[in-house]
Amino acid sequence: MESITGPNGETLFIDPTEGKRGAKGPFYVVYADGGGEDRWGFYCGNCDTANNAVDPMGRIQCNICSNRTKAEEWDAAHE
Repeated sequence: MESITGPNGETLFIDPTEGKRGAKGPFYVVYADGGGEDRWGFYCGNCDTANNAVDPMGRIQCNICSNRTKAEEWDAAHE
């Protein structure tokens, strides 16, 4: 795993083999430990930042470049 510095100066670890497809680039899973047991969040592969938000529907959106994923679950009644 590749290490990065998190927003509070902590060391975080990116797993390049685990992630989700975004509209502009992939989102990689980020862990707080090198062993991959303590999941921290996501890393935007488009603009190289961990500054992302996840909503209750499971969508990830980058707060810097607006890269986003589609909802994991949805139903046609919401369209």
